[in-house]
Amino acid sequence: MARTRDDEASRLDEAARAGWLYYVAGKTQDEIAQALGLSRQSVQRLVSLSTSAGLVRVRIDHPIAACLDLAARLKDRFGLRFAEVTPSDPASASTTLGIADACAADLERRLSQPDPIILAIGTGRTLKAAVEHLPPMQCRQHRIVSLTGNVGLDGAASIYNVVFSMADRVGAPHYPMPLPVVATSPEERAFLHEQKMIRATLSLAASADVAFVGIGQLGTGAPLVSDGFISEAELEAVRRAGAVGEICGWLFDAAGRIVDCAFNRRVAGAPLPDIATCEVVAVAMGPAKQAGLHAALGTLVNGVITDEATAIALLAD
Repeated sequence: MARTRDDEASRLDEAARAGWLYYVAGKTQDEIAQALGLSRQSVQRLVSLSTSAGLVRVRIDHPIAACLDLAARLKDRFGLRFAEVTPSDPASASTTLGIADACAADLERRLSQPDPIILAIGTGRTLKAAVEHLPPMQCRQHRIVSLTGNVGLDGAASIYNVVFSMADRVGAPHYPMPLPVVATSPEERAFLHEQKMIRATLSLAASADVAFVGIGQLGTGAPLVSDGFISEAELEAVRRAGAVGEICGWLFDAAGRIVDCAFNRRVAGAPLPDIATCEVVAVAMGPAKQAGLHAALGTLVNGVITDEATAIALLAD
């Protein structure tokens, strides 16, 4: 017989209770089994479910000396205001492992402060993963604004635009960028930016106190290509023009300068916040992101959340 939705909800309730008793109350599985009137094997399954279903999130609060040292060296080398380095798993090919959790923790820290801030948010897989790790909060004193449009060239919503899911979790007023990610022409972009509502959102983005952005790589599997914003031929052309990375759609070169190219003249989102007035934190890791991250540090961004292996490579470059 198929399990009903009520059965699933009851099972999750049991898993949450077992997970709380194990991870928070510090009970042994035998003690939990006795308290809940279950077998030890059932408790093992419930505790495992509490983790796999995302009911329990584990954070390591002990500062790892090697990571702290790498973060300090990154700040000194690139003139950053903020740097956090997480441990690396050499066996993992993930581009979000560890840094998504670290980004969520930093977002939570900033949103927990009582003084109101304007927080700008980019887009991408890493930021989406980070937002999914945020706990429910109520932060009505803050404002959250998107740096990118949320509609693709075919009219479909961009699945990696995270401002809506973030606003749902933190209960803060949110301001999406009601624009395509990329306009069909520079003239269309200029027309859209003249609209009163768009001007207000762009002004809010320009006033951000802190921004979190991802770094897009331009090699094989480049997000701009896989998400349909640029063709392989166009990608090759912008690489020949010197582009090594992308932030919120904006292509930049090895010196951290926005490339003067046809594609950038069609990017419809907000200009990247000025690091002279805004703390712009890049959240990225992995060999594919290294060239773009190296170029952006200290020029387009003044903060970073990355992993050990990437930090070592950046410092050796």
